[in-house]
Amino acid sequence: MRQLLIGLLLISFAVTVQAGGDKPGSVVEVKIKNHKFEPQTITVKRGTTVRWINEEKRQYHSVWFEQAGDEEPDYFFPEESTDKTFNKPGKYPYRCGPHEKMKGMVIVE
Repeated sequence: MRQLLIGLLLISFAVTVQAGGDKPGSVVEVKIKNHKFEPQTITVKRGTTVRWINEEKRQYHSVWFEQAGDEEPDYFFPEESTDKTFNKPGKYPYRCGPHEKMKGMVIVE
């Protein structure tokens, strides 16, 4: 019984961390489906990690911060994800490498 209670508490904690984008150190998710980033623009606190999750059925994508001078990253496939932690305030435009029309923005306060 005690292990079940501990397991439920850990699951509750994980859900709370995933949902709270207003606290530094939290994780917020951006879904990729129908060739779009959802939401397209997000605002987070410094120290937040953004996780992009590929929810397409067959399509690969990337999250490329091209304007920041980053090299194009590896592609990730359905049910895979990629993370980036933002430690400096600013606006961070990005796009999908293989799909130029897919664009998004992370605003860090």
